[in-house]
Amino acid sequence: MDFFSFFSLFLPSLVSYLVPAAIMHFALPEGHLSSRQEQIPMRRGAKRIMGLFLLTIATAVFFQGQLLLPATIGVMTGLSYLQFFGYFLKKTHQPSEEKITTTESPDFSIVVESRQPFDVFLRVARSEWDTLLFLYGVILCVSGLGYLGYLTLVSELLYIQWGATMANISIGIASSVLENIPTMSIVLNMRPEMSLGQWLLVTLTAGIGGSLLSIGSAAGVALMGQAKGKYTFFTHLRWTPAIALGFFAGILVHLWLNANLF
Repeated sequence: MDFFSFFSLFLPSLVSYLVPAAIMHFALPEGHLSSRQEQIPMRRGAKRIMGLFLLTIATAVFFQGQLLLPATIGVMTGLSYLQFFGYFLKKTHQPSEEKITTTESPDFSIVVESRQPFDVFLRVARSEWDTLLFLYGVILCVSGLGYLGYLTLVSELLYIQWGATMANISIGIASSVLENIPTMSIVLNMRPEMSLGQWLLVTLTAGIGGSLLSIGSAAGVALMGQAKGKYTFFTHLRWTPAIALGFFAGILVHLWLNANLF
């Protein structure tokens, strides 16, 4: 399966988004929400860092598709891009002041006090450790189950007794508890023999199924850590039925549109 095969999931993914979005629309307050107009300044090097982000994605795709190397190596190479550029920003930093171009008017610049240079290690140190430890714990448990042989037993139960379609849908539901990245790692460690359509199905279900619960995706766990008290497990739970409708609607669209891939 190459990179462009994933574009077959565009319409099913779009349906999975539109269904809960349409339901959530009715929960919005009537009238227009008030907005605050303010200029958001961009620090020196911000646009180049955004370019490095896109280059990192391209590097991961190139490593996976052309060099047959794990995409993780491409992502780590992208981190080295940021490390080198961060070192450049640090060495060329002016401790007194720097000009910042706003996003609204590129021709307008303001001078602000900037005593601390860009430091990528400082940004990493400020990461939410609860989130990192949660993901580390789940991946460690998955690796342990694989080492003890339980994943082999689960693979036989799912893909031989239940069938690939039912197994992949169940894996998507399980990803809402186990988090979608480790869940996909489980499937890859199982190495079941499936058609392209089934591999795309498990990609779809694991990705969307993780959003059924707030703990099913790294974004949800990180948001709970940052927005403490405002976004909680039970706050997200009230929207689980709407997300579940989009989940199953996306599966049906995939089975219909990409029937030739099964």
